[in-house]
Amino acid sequence: MKKLSLSLTDKLAIDRTKLANERTFLAYFRTFIVFLSSGLAIIKLDILTEIKWIGFMLSIIAPALFLIGLIRFLYVKRSIRRYYTA
Repeated sequence: MKKLSLSLTDKLAIDRTKLANERTFLAYFRTFIVFLSSGLAIIKLDILTEIKWIGFMLSIIAPALFLIGLIRFLYVKRSIRRYYTA
C-alpha cells in the first residue's frame, strides 16, 4: 500500500496516537502487576484461607491480561507504522 505524504499536524497526531498506545499498554501492565501481586498475597497469607480460590483466579487472569495488552500494543504499533509513516 502506498504511504501518504503527511503534514506537520498529521505527524503530530500520529505521535499522539503512538503515545496513547504506550499509555494503554502501561495500563494493562499495571493491571497485570496488581492482579498478580494481589493473587500471590492472598495465596500466601494464612489468614485468608477461605478466599484462596480468588488468589488462584487472580494469578491465572494476570498473565492473560499481560498477553492481551502486549498483543494489542504490537498490533496497533504495526498498523501505525504500516499506514502512516513516511
